[in-house]
Amino acid sequence: MTPSAEKLDTHRKALTLNLDPSTFGSFAEIGAGQEVARWFLIVGGASGTVAKTISAYDKQVSDDLYGSGTRYVSRQRLEAMLENEWIQLLTQLESTRGSQTRFFSFVDTVSARNHAGTNDPHGWVGLRFQLAPGGPPNDIVLHINMRDVSSVLQQEAIGILGVNLIYATFYQLAAKESFFAGLAQDVNERIEIDFVDFRGPAFASWDRRTLLAYLVHGGLAEAVFFSSTGPNVPPTEVLYKKAVVLAPGSFGHVDPSHGQIHVQMLAAGVQELRRELRESSLEPIGIFSLSAASLSREAPAPEIPDMLRRIDGLLAQGGNVLLFRARELYAMTALVDRYTREPVRFVAGLSLLIRAFHDPYFNLEGRHLEGLSRLFAQNVRIYAYPMKELDLQEAIRDFSPTGLQWRETNGWVSATQLIVAPPLGHLYQYLLASNFLIPMQIRVPVAA
Repeated sequence: MTPSAEKLDTHRKALTLNLDPSTFGSFAEIGAGQEVARWFLIVGGASGTVAKTISAYDKQVSDDLYGSGTRYVSRQRLEAMLENEWIQLLTQLESTRGSQTRFFSFVDTVSARNHAGTNDPHGWVGLRFQLAPGGPPNDIVLHINMRDVSSVLQQEAIGILGVNLIYATFYQLAAKESFFAGLAQDVNERIEIDFVDFRGPAFASWDRRTLLAYLVHGGLAEAVFFSSTGPNVPPTEVLYKKAVVLAPGSFGHVDPSHGQIHVQMLAAGVQELRRELRESSLEPIGIFSLSAASLSREAPAPEIPDMLRRIDGLLAQGGNVLLFRARELYAMTALVDRYTREPVRFVAGLSLLIRAFHDPYFNLEGRHLEGLSRLFAQNVRIYAYPMKELDLQEAIRDFSPTGLQWRETNGWVSATQLIVAPPLGHLYQYLLASNFLIPMQIRVPVAA
């Protein structure tokens, strides 16, 4: 059956699947994700699609079905659910329906907002499916964050997302753009998808790194994480309850000499935070921060291949990377603050600090004051890393901020040597005096 090319709402998508005699599958949902199967049951013709639906809400029941020893809202639990449900589906139905049926198993494990509003509403969603009767299985796994303010609205959004996922898998898989457009339909402002993984021949042409970058580039995620040492994971699994040092930048130069400077700067920031924490048992982590947005309102946003080139350059130096949707430091702070209340520090070269300080913040009513107050509202500080004068001049050449001067020492410029003209200069001096901006000292070669 070939569905209409018109844009379908959730009701029509579920009904289209129900009326397609070639698709048949099971639904298993833990926690708040009880709404996906309901769509197929209420639109009519559910017997054409639903082999079984189960809500493993009780923890003991869930452990008995899928094994104990893992967190209930985790990829490990989701993978166990996929395997269990798929084996059961094929065991029961393959001999009678396998020659004419494309089987699927949809699973999710979700934690919606609790009554106190103190948890992090998120979940894992997975689908195992065949593209042709008797064909090999393919898996797609998503990590999602729910942005609605109530659990009722979050559950509703998950129901729509689940229908979108099954429909897009069977009818919109030809290109990643059409697949993710279908996946995000009607929930693109309500659910954030910050991780995707896949297995199977259906995804032979898909690249994991490109897909992660696309989640940000396409507006589906606020940030995604790239690991230099292991498999990629959602940002929450990296940032949760951690003291964090972020090194933001454009990182346009990926040669080894620039890479070494980047690594040294991030390492210096982590060491500075260690000194701050003193006797604390917290071990800070350092992450490079890259933005998918343009450096200015006039410049075009970087394309995915260019972003991946810069990310790969940082990964090659042994650094981990967060790719953010926004370029403003306060937006990066807001993302990290979702997952930790521990100290957050930026370590930034003077050129980036100058750009951040002179940004007009046209998107904020309060302009500079609102932008800086958002940035420093939580436990946030900026470590200002010195730069060689020649590098600083090159870095801000296309920016050319007015009213900016500096002094240098042996060819180097530190944060205390910047001279910002009033009235911004008064604010700059206040941030220095209040230790919101912390000038870093590095060993500068002394002239002979």
